[in-house]
Amino acid sequence: MAEKERIINFMGPRKALAIFSAILLLASVVSLAMNGLRFGLDFTGGSLVEVGYEQAADLNAIRAQLTDAGFDDAVVQTFGASTDVLIRLGETHDPKLGDKVVEALTVGGESVELRRNEFVGAQVGEELREQGGLGMLLALAMIMLYLAFRFQFKFSLGAVLALVHDVTLVLGIFSLLQLDFDLTVLAAVLAVIGYSLNDTIVVFDRIRENFRIMRVADSVEIMNASLSQTLSRTLVTSLTTVLVLIALFIFGGETIHGFATALLIGIGVGTYSSIYVAANLLLAMNITKEDLIPPPKEETEVDEMP
Repeated sequence: MAEKERIINFMGPRKALAIFSAILLLASVVSLAMNGLRFGLDFTGGSLVEVGYEQAADLNAIRAQLTDAGFDDAVVQTFGASTDVLIRLGETHDPKLGDKVVEALTVGGESVELRRNEFVGAQVGEELREQGGLGMLLALAMIMLYLAFRFQFKFSLGAVLALVHDVTLVLGIFSLLQLDFDLTVLAAVLAVIGYSLNDTIVVFDRIRENFRIMRVADSVEIMNASLSQTLSRTLVTSLTTVLVLIALFIFGGETIHGFATALLIGIGVGTYSSIYVAANLLLAMNITKEDLIPPPKEETEVDEMP
């Protein structure tokens, strides 16, 4: 005889984990309200100075030289090759800023070449910030409509609330740690929405199927069975993605450091929410078999022929 499938009691600690998620959400909201996000120059405006070295640049030494020259808010990172350095400064437009930066970096006798000196206006940054926020809201609205059409309204609401949970926690961690939030991080947040949604839909598909197959089981048993059946798929997908992101985080350079960081946080949070937030919300909304039964078609009366 075939071995009986092992069912894990995922929903056993659901109340404790719901409190845990609420605490994390509250901490994230408080941090966002008090600290805000540390927006990069893509959003706030400022100056970009690109310089080239003959040998691999020492970023820590460059930061120290810029601090000594009065550029306390400088963000220094490699740009492509290890000899190319991109410096971000929250300075007003100054055509001579590039020359001042090069002067500060050549104090120790290094050979430094100025390659670019650009200014990103604050108005451009404000427009990007507004459009990015509107883009996320539009994405959530379209997701809710799609899931309501494919599944049922309770599934739709549960998935969207789980996505709000994931995005809020990612933003909260960036706010709490005061990590730079630029366009690459915004792209990662949107990618987290897609990743978490895909995982949630897989779980919801199995839940819907089991509601129709397991006729004598209650809602908690169906949730446990569905989550147990999709667990291996969830873990394999998450682990393979995390391995790639760890490689990007370590070897990808500072240009995509924030992108990899946001995705690593988002995948961890998204995997957790697919198991303990989305399914938990369905139970909180008292999902039943009756919710998945299509409404009966209205019978039309046919006039009898004389």
